[in-house]
Amino acid sequence: MASLPLPLLQQPRSPSPSSASESVGSAPAAAARLSALEWSIVAMAEHDSLASIREPSRYTRILRAFFGLKTPNRLANDRLETLRRVAILAWHHGWNVPKSEFAAFRAAGFSDDQFELMQKSLGQARAANRRRRAR
Repeated sequence: MASLPLPLLQQPRSPSPSSASESVGSAPAAAARLSALEWSIVAMAEHDSLASIREPSRYTRILRAFFGLKTPNRLANDRLETLRRVAILAWHHGWNVPKSEFAAFRAAGFSDDQFELMQKSLGQARAANRRRRAR
């Protein structure tokens, strides 16, 4: 389907003496994760065009109706639709995601760490695609 690697598994590290003294009194940070459904949304976004996140104009809707062209479907879940939009922008533009889309991503309940995890995974997928094409 897509060339997206499995989620990056972070091995729990044993705390070193220096890191233990730094984190005294603070709660351990949970590792950033995306669910399997969320990873599938990110993988599907690889094949979606930027046009699928734009609101179609009146003229475009008329042309699609006249010629019987399929309208790209939005996801029913607003949180997952936000993830899809950010993933499409990340696939096409890398780290250059508009601030408004990133703010919507954060407002949907995602964290900066989850965004970074997704970007790292997309970077690995891009590198694998380049190696595959170079052969």
